[in-house]
Amino acid sequence: QVQLVESGGGLVQAGGSLRLSCVVSGRTFSSYFMGWFRQVPGKEREFVSGISRTGGNTYYADSVKGRFTISRDNAKNTVTLQMNSLKPEDTAVYYCAARWSTRPYDQRQSYDYWGQGTQVTVAA
Repeated sequence: QVQLVESGGGLVQAGGSLRLSCVVSGRTFSSYFMGWFRQVPGKEREFVSGISRTGGNTYYADSVKGRFTISRDNAKNTVTLQMNSLKPEDTAVYYCAARWSTRPYDQRQSYDYWGQGTQVTVAA
């Protein structure tokens, strides 16, 4: 059984930074494409960022491009999302997810395992 545990959320002022981490246990971490999604009440869970199995390719939603950076450490079974220049509209619950297949990385249904989520609140 694969388990994902996020940490690092919190309250920050607009323009500030937060660093989210996700530790994965279970099957071989390097076998998974990893993604970050976020969700606000009443809205669909949306893709934020993704990283390939080796870390050689990264992907971002247009809304976060240039502000967020995803990385992974396969030796530590960890994926990280560095979030800079945060805006109030970045407020959401952020979820880490693992994808085994090659289905579209920006689609929620492509992912096999999910963390419990961590709240990020950006105050204006």
